[in-house]
Amino acid sequence: MQHPDKTFPVSWDQFHRDARALAWRLAGINGQWKAIVCITRGGLVPAAIIARELGVRLIETVCVASYHDYTEQGELKILKEVAPSLLEDEGEGVLIVDDLTDTGKTAAIVRAMVPKAHFATVYAKPKGRPLVDTFITEVSQDTWIYFPWDLGFSYQQPIAEGHRG
Repeated sequence: MQHPDKTFPVSWDQFHRDARALAWRLAGINGQWKAIVCITRGGLVPAAIIARELGVRLIETVCVASYHDYTEQGELKILKEVAPSLLEDEGEGVLIVDDLTDTGKTAAIVRAMVPKAHFATVYAKPKGRPLVDTFITEVSQDTWIYFPWDLGFSYQQPIAEGHRG
């Protein structure tokens, strides 16, 4: 795998804080979400945190596979659609959760399924941001986010010694 020039490593602590911050924002928008639809796999972790914080018990998944080489997103394939009961009223009162919106391609597919749902992500990049209603942190389009589930515990070389992140 070729590593991108700009990286943003996120620890478990930081991700938990950011997901809880997203829950705080969402609590102020709607006190009673009918359900959470998380986009797998990245949306599973923030959806669990948000569901706990907001007291939402009905959690559904939509499974979209994206095949990429870490620099460009390729073909998208829907592996599992949203349950028909949540498609009623075009998803009104449903909360869609993902870890990140990057190019917006996945978000566009899911938004088309439930156009009245509220779309929330922990992180957003400029191309995907217009498709998201609520997010916590924006990063540049050319930054690769390393989520805690992508990382192991190891020594990190200091920046001054030539390590770029």
